[in-house]
Amino acid sequence: MQGASAAPGALQGREIPHASSAAGIAGPSPTLFWYGCNMTRHAEIIRLSERLLRCVGTQAEPVGGPGACCGSPKESEPRISEAMAGRTMDAFAARGAGKVVTWCPSCHMNLEDFMAPVSGAAFTHAHLCEALHEGREALRPLLTRRVEARVLLDAHVGFNDRAEVNRLIPALLRMIPGVEVLEQGYRGPSYMCFGLAGVPGALDAHKARLLAAAREAGADTIVTIFHSCHRELVALERDHGIRVLNWVHLLAEGAGWDWRDDYKDWRNAPDPLAAMGAARVEAAGEEAVRRLALPELTRPR
Repeated sequence: MQGASAAPGALQGREIPHASSAAGIAGPSPTLFWYGCNMTRHAEIIRLSERLLRCVGTQAEPVGGPGACCGSPKESEPRISEAMAGRTMDAFAARGAGKVVTWCPSCHMNLEDFMAPVSGAAFTHAHLCEALHEGREALRPLLTRRVEARVLLDAHVGFNDRAEVNRLIPALLRMIPGVEVLEQGYRGPSYMCFGLAGVPGALDAHKARLLAAAREAGADTIVTIFHSCHRELVALERDHGIRVLNWVHLLAEGAGWDWRDDYKDWRNAPDPLAAMGAARVEAAGEEAVRRLALPELTRPR
C-alpha cells in the first residue's frame, strides 16, 4: 500500500451501516484492525500490534490481505483502484464496523480522503499509535523489562497532520524502562521512506542524513514508524553498526515478549537463501523465492 490517492467515482452511493443495522439486531459495533495488503514482509509487527491492542482493552478483529486493499498499489489505474477500495469498504460494512484502527499510512490517508467520505461510512477511525496512546495506562504496567537503548525516531514531515505519530510514538517508548528517546531536528521528506523511492537519489540522501542525525544525537538505535520505512532502513544495521527496530518491536521488548524480524535477518544475511532455510524455501517454492524475493533482499544497500 504505497501512495495515497485514487479517484472516488466507483464508491459513490455506498452506505456503510453500523453493526446493528447491518445485522438487524442491536449490539456494539466491532472494532477492526485494518493492516492492509502489505503484510508479507513484516507479519510479526502485525501480530505484535494486535496483541498490544488487546492489552489496552481493544478486542480488534484483524482485517487484511489482498482483499482488503485501499487501492493505492493501482493508483495509476483509477478504475481498478476504486474497485479495490470499494471492495474493502464493503468488507467493513459486512462486519458492521464501529471503529477501524489503521496501520499503514497510505490506507489511513485514503480512508480519510475518499473511502469514508464518499461511501458515507458511519464508523470512526484511528491510527494504531493513537489507539495505544489512548490506552497507555493499561499498557504501562506491562512494560517491566529494562531495555537499554538511545533511540532516534525516523520522523518524516508528512502524515503527522493526520495522526501525531512524531509525538505519540516517542511518548509510548518513554514508558519503557531504560529507553531514552533523543531529540534531533531532522525530519525526512515525504510521509514515509517509500515515498522517496521514485525520486533518484532521494532515499539514499535521507538515509545519509538520518545516519548523520543519529551520530550527532548519540543514538545506538533507529526506530522506524511505518512498515515501508522499516523495509528500507533495516540494511543500515549491517553496514553502519546501528540497530534498526520498529516502534512496535521496542514496545514488545519492553513487555518481555519473544519476536523475530525475519525480513531484517534475510536482508542483512550474506546468503539470504541460507538464512531462510531449505524447508522454508521449499515450502514457498524455490523458483518463486528466487524470482520474487531475492531481487529485493539482495538489492544495493
